[in-house]
Amino acid sequence: MIAAPEIPTEFSFTQDTDTRFSSDTDFSEDPDGRGAHTTKGKGGKKGKKAAGERGKGGKGAGRLNGHHQENGMENMMLFEVVKLGRSAMQSVVDDWIESYKHDRDVALLDLINFFIQCSGCKGVVSGEMFRNMQNSEIIRRMTEEFDEDSGDYPLTIAGPQWKKFKSSFCEFIAVLVRQCQYSIIYDEYMMDTVISLLTGLSDSQVRAFRHTSTLAAMKLMTALVNVALNLSINMDNTQRQYEAERNKAVPKRANDRLELLLQKRKELQENQDEIENMMNAIFKGVFVHRYRDSIAEIRAICIEEIGVWMKLYSDAFLNDSYLKYVGWTMHDKQGEVRLKCLTALQGLYHNRELNARLELFTSRFKDRIVSMTLDKEYDVAVQAIKLLTLVLNSTEEVLTSEDCESVYHLVYSAHRPVAIAAGEFLFKKLFSHREPEEDGAPKRRGRQSPNANLIKTTVFFFLESELHEHAAYLVDSLWECGAELLKDWECMISLLLDEPLPGEEALTDRQETALIEIMLCTVRQAAECHPPVGRGTGKRVMTAKEKKTQLDDRTRMTELFAVALPPLLAKYAVDSEKVTNLLQLPQFFDLEIFTTGRLEKHLESLLRQIKEIVEKHTDTEVLEACSKTYHALCNEEFTIFNRVDIARSQLLDELVDKFSRLLEDFLQEGEDADEDDAYQVLSTLKRITAFHNAHDLSGWDLFTSNFKLLNTGIENGDMPEQIVIHSLQCTHYVILWHLAKISEGSSRKDDMVTLRKQMRAFCMMCQRYLTNVNTSVKEQAFTILCDLLLIFSHQMVSGGREHLEPLVYSPEDSLQSELLSFILNHVFIDQDDDTNSTDGQQDDEAVKIEALHKRRNLLAAYCKLIIYCVVEMKTGADIFKQYMRYYNDYGDIIKETMSKTRQIDKIQCAKTLILSLQQLFNEMLSELGHGFDRSASSFCGIKELARRFSLTFGLDQVKTRDAIAMLHKDGIEFAFKDPSPQGEGGPPLNLAFLDILSEFSSKLMRQDKRTVHMYLERFMTFQMALQREDCWLPLISYRNSLQAGGDDDTMSVMSGYSSRGSSIRSKKSKPPSVTAGTSAAKRKLPEEESSSSSEVWQQSMQTPVMMPSPHLTSTAMRDPKRGRDDSFMGVYPLPHDQQQPHQHTQHHQQTPQHHQTPMDYNSQVTWMLAQRQEEARQQQERAMNYAKLRNNLQHAIRRGTGLMEEDEEPIVEDVMMSSEGRMDDLNEGMDFDTMDIDLPPSKNRRERSELKPDFFDPASIMDESVLGVSMF
Repeated sequence: MIAAPEIPTEFSFTQDTDTRFSSDTDFSEDPDGRGAHTTKGKGGKKGKKAAGERGKGGKGAGRLNGHHQENGMENMMLFEVVKLGRSAMQSVVDDWIESYKHDRDVALLDLINFFIQCSGCKGVVSGEMFRNMQNSEIIRRMTEEFDEDSGDYPLTIAGPQWKKFKSSFCEFIAVLVRQCQYSIIYDEYMMDTVISLLTGLSDSQVRAFRHTSTLAAMKLMTALVNVALNLSINMDNTQRQYEAERNKAVPKRANDRLELLLQKRKELQENQDEIENMMNAIFKGVFVHRYRDSIAEIRAICIEEIGVWMKLYSDAFLNDSYLKYVGWTMHDKQGEVRLKCLTALQGLYHNRELNARLELFTSRFKDRIVSMTLDKEYDVAVQAIKLLTLVLNSTEEVLTSEDCESVYHLVYSAHRPVAIAAGEFLFKKLFSHREPEEDGAPKRRGRQSPNANLIKTTVFFFLESELHEHAAYLVDSLWECGAELLKDWECMISLLLDEPLPGEEALTDRQETALIEIMLCTVRQAAECHPPVGRGTGKRVMTAKEKKTQLDDRTRMTELFAVALPPLLAKYAVDSEKVTNLLQLPQFFDLEIFTTGRLEKHLESLLRQIKEIVEKHTDTEVLEACSKTYHALCNEEFTIFNRVDIARSQLLDELVDKFSRLLEDFLQEGEDADEDDAYQVLSTLKRITAFHNAHDLSGWDLFTSNFKLLNTGIENGDMPEQIVIHSLQCTHYVILWHLAKISEGSSRKDDMVTLRKQMRAFCMMCQRYLTNVNTSVKEQAFTILCDLLLIFSHQMVSGGREHLEPLVYSPEDSLQSELLSFILNHVFIDQDDDTNSTDGQQDDEAVKIEALHKRRNLLAAYCKLIIYCVVEMKTGADIFKQYMRYYNDYGDIIKETMSKTRQIDKIQCAKTLILSLQQLFNEMLSELGHGFDRSASSFCGIKELARRFSLTFGLDQVKTRDAIAMLHKDGIEFAFKDPSPQGEGGPPLNLAFLDILSEFSSKLMRQDKRTVHMYLERFMTFQMALQREDCWLPLISYRNSLQAGGDDDTMSVMSGYSSRGSSIRSKKSKPPSVTAGTSAAKRKLPEEESSSSSEVWQQSMQTPVMMPSPHLTSTAMRDPKRGRDDSFMGVYPLPHDQQQPHQHTQHHQQTPQHHQTPMDYNSQVTWMLAQRQEEARQQQERAMNYAKLRNNLQHAIRRGTGLMEEDEEPIVEDVMMSSEGRMDDLNEGMDFDTMDIDLPPSKNRRERSELKPDFFDPASIMDESVLGVSMF
């Protein structure tokens, strides 16, 4: 009696703080938790009901039937409550439990219908069905009642009202089991019925049933696992109480308590056994089959829940018998399922107490987890890395060095989540073991700080990875987990400046270079707070905390590096790479600190060091870094501006004076100048050019001196190439800075005149340098010319800058020709012909890539001139014709150019495309001669290029209508332009071009095909139409391409307007599909009407502007007395199986006319006009026949309502049909076989034309031994 009050509290869930009794506990009945309805053998495992239950008293039966009359509203209320998710789920479940205690059959019927409705089925299980039918028969009946109009069901329907349905549905099941855990679930009736129903539904071939029931069964299993866990805890507590009581001395031992504890333990064991039986039934009946389901969502549900079971109740589930399912499913082909496997395992590896039980699994599936770090789904790769990090935390011995190295390189991944996860793994592996600091000891800084060795380790790792240009990616990967280490700039500075401690190994030169690069990347990351280029996900709004951290970091870095940077620059002044990185640090400073922190003397030191570096170095990267540093420090907002501006002006004065003096001497010496003089001029010019890029040097007249230098180079021809290149660049900067001042409107009119003269003179100078013998000089002149022509084109007056119109410069034809020649001679060349790759470096892949990159930039510069109409669009023909040959190198640039030119002028673009094909055709003729073989590779290449051009026009024929018509016009004129080299009677020289032109015929609208055909006939003689020799085949095929679908304008118009409503009519009045598989017993229309209707339907279903119409050859469409009188039937006979008898007669009647005495041109025209009139009359008749036929067809369909249902093949979508017998009853042995459902034809088949069957795909899962069922 003492232990009795503890029973309900011990049974309660650990997460439930409410200790009150569950609503299914009935104190008036069995106080030990066994319901009054518990009767062994009454409720079968398969839901079969004993005879006593089926034939209850009249009162119960009457209430059940009466309940069925009101069933819809009550079921709807339960389903609606769960769907809305607004009410407290516990009160809903409590009401159901009260109903179950009152009449369990009525309550179970409510629950069964709830599951049916949650699957999206509109059918209702009646009381009669529940009493007299097996579960398999009920499921079959519900399948027949399933809504076939839509493939959606509550778990997949989108929308706000269904957003929380899944969570509410799962919560209902969990609360139901929790509230029933003390008595009802042990009555061998409710749980057996529910489990049997869900097992049957989960084996259904209807996806909605299978998905919903699997989710319900898995959540039911999870709830039972919680119950089993609580029972296990209570059993352990009871056993401890029993042992404690038994160990007491005999006088103090309470025998009544021992007996009570024994009885309690026995009951708990019985309950545990029953719960285990339920779980085994669900696991074997549902999980074992559905974890291999063809639907990824269902497989994911199973794996997610088994992970929960193993984590909650590890004593029962965390063993190899269950872990193997997760391991196998890691090979699943769907990323969603693989992701669930990894998240399930993360929950297990997170608990270190479970590691011992995971050793065998880890050794068996470790390689698979490591390989998943390279998964094509980034989310899966991220979770795989995180799982390996957990494995690393639990035991480091499991992962080999090869396993770790496969994760290390992912810190350089372009996908930031993958890189961050790999960075965390790297940090745990390499940086988690830091030296412990003694309590009370002063904090060590600099070289002696605990971070010193970790920073060295970072440097060593960076160098060993051999990806020296990706330090920013490494820093970004480690930033979230190691920001404190990476922002220890004081330690980094100490490692670079301070002498090593006794016994400490100093950094090598290579290691110092790497440390400086890493230090720069950490400063940039802290100052900018965004990932490096290629890894960002767009601009992110920073939080207030992040902004404060950013300001603090900038202040700290400025205070540190303002003092440390001058000595660093002094130490590494001669090392270009180190100095270049160090000089970028001031760009991230908070310049106000120089004043507030009283650091002016350090600023003076910094400016002194920069000036010395400028004087020492001639490397372009170092000089540009110095220029950018001056630009960053010369900020007018800060008080240090005057000091920096004075230092900059002094430096530039010295440079310009030195350059003027050296240049004068150099030009005077002429050919007598030695290399030292040239080097002095070049080095000074390099420094001035680097500074002119970021600073306005208009105060110094650099144009005159540079132009004089360039002019001398043209006249003498012996100017060193580097001097010419930098002089061109410097002059280019002079003009751009001059233009910038004029654009601001702060200049005089004389300045604009001066700029106009300088710009035109410089363009002429660059044009002259295009013929220079040195390739580098020519490339520089070409690039600068393209930039200037684009800047000073007509585009510059847009945006309210009309005052700049006098500066607009349009290139002359000679300049356009030279630019195009340069592109053809220097860009469209083979890789081995590149003259830049000398000194035996042709085989060096890096050199080839660099050369290709340079050529791509040259081509892009010229294509911009085409796009912005600086040069004539027709010059693009020479570019477009290279599309196929150089597709791998420049295909993207050429394609984008074609797209942009088409947006500017569709017709001119089309003319350019056809011009490029004509040029290739002429080149082929000059190479092969006029008697070439049309199967030659060069001709086939031109045809393939035409096909590619045709594809670029897209599918919207209305937008490209005029352009395509103009393209055909130019092509026809080109084909007939030159006479036949064989004399009169032979084919024109370019006639084969029509074969190429036919690639664009499909882009013509139907009505335009007739117009183009008439235009073609203007160039043809009557004798040409009669020719059949091979040399005339291009003409024949081109005419065929124009006549296909284009010879029936009336039909095109009718199908055009009818197609707008075809989607609606296809549902209401579909004609029967005449196929070979149609049964002979099916009803058919008369033969002629059926034949014609099939073809008329094809006509009406086609979109006139998108697809060509098929030939109409059915006799039902033509009057036998007035057959089609094709004017060229003798030249283009129809296939033998399509020709009608009357067509043969006409053919024989017309053929002699073709061989009569040749008519003159006027007679031919008169005869052809007569043929046109006859065709127009026939078209009107065909249109009328079509309208009549359609009307008759609709009447026939309305009369024969059974046509679609009886004559058509059944459409299988929601449920795959099976002809192999009926569904077997579920037996007692829990041996669930796949159910074959045989359904009668649906009554609403006509309304389902838009649905598509979801056939079972065995390749969609990893194991081909899965049940071979077809699933919706």
